[in-house]
Amino acid sequence: MSNGQSRQISIVTVANEGELLQALAIREVVFIEEQHVPESFDRDANDSGAFHLLAFDGGHAVGTGRLVLLSKPPMGETGSWAQASRMAVLQSHRTAGVGSKLLEALEEEARRRRMAGITLHAPLSSIDFYKKRGYHPVGAVFQEAGMPHLEMHKKTSG
Repeated sequence: MSNGQSRQISIVTVANEGELLQALAIREVVFIEEQHVPESFDRDANDSGAFHLLAFDGGHAVGTGRLVLLSKPPMGETGSWAQASRMAVLQSHRTAGVGSKLLEALEEEARRRRMAGITLHAPLSSIDFYKKRGYHPVGAVFQEAGMPHLEMHKKTSG
């Protein structure tokens, strides 16, 4: 599909094992194959209890993201917080607004669960994407999965 064609992107909650496997397959392509992130880092214990989303273009899964409820708020924050993580969009769809739609849906779920805010670990190459969506950097650059990241926060209420 060329960039000039209109895409109908839909975001759905992962509802079964087959859909979770589609999400993991997207993460494998983006993180493990493209970015050379170790599989042991991408797949973690949070997957089983997380809220997962899939983005579809027609009948094809093209993106994913998850929301993990945190046991305590980030340092300097109060209330219940969640962490958005494992956001991945197939290269063919990275200019189609899929990432924005996934993030909006994760934020909506955090609001539905009455979370005070969302934290995430943004690769430095994605900082502007998150800043445009209301996230602000917190702390210093750190290494995660072999890449420099910044922690970012956004309040979902108040």
